[in-house]
Amino acid sequence: MLHEALFALIGEKDYDRISVSEVLQRANIGRSTFYMHFRDKDELFASAIQQKLESMRADGPAPNQPIERIVGFSLAVFQHIDSNRAAGGARMGRRGRAILHEHFRRVLARWICDEMTRTPQIRARASRGVPPALLAQHVASTFVLVLDWWVDSECASSPREADGLFRTLVLPALAAARLPACGPG
Repeated sequence: MLHEALFALIGEKDYDRISVSEVLQRANIGRSTFYMHFRDKDELFASAIQQKLESMRADGPAPNQPIERIVGFSLAVFQHIDSNRAAGGARMGRRGRAILHEHFRRVLARWICDEMTRTPQIRARASRGVPPALLAQHVASTFVLVLDWWVDSECASSPREADGLFRTLVLPALAAARLPACGPG
């Protein structure tokens, strides 16, 4: 309920203008319950993003190649944002979106790093190349860069085209890190 309340409020106003009290009121949850689980609004947001990433992975096909554990989230995120773009993104404003995207980048980098260290094939190959934490930061930052460009772009790129651009930018770095190459898709 807290995640839903926060996302609903994000669609209505800038993230930095949302108070914990507003989230609590929208979710009909008590303050002590909130603080039992979360330190602040940012921790709630990180938890919501983590849950969204996990649910997108669960809803999609199981990655059949190790590299898809790193970049396989991207199309689902672009599609999700595209479906909500008209409703909330325009009202949010650039400043609110920048704050959200910075939080998203940090959560995504941590999630990608966890994926790399959890998958034996990736962990073994990454240990001989670029450190997983650095590679995770690169992939997450590039994703947010493409996301920002896509949202701001006046051309009507589809989520699949935005995903293709993201992959064009990160797959060479992943290949240079000696990770297995992506197959078709």
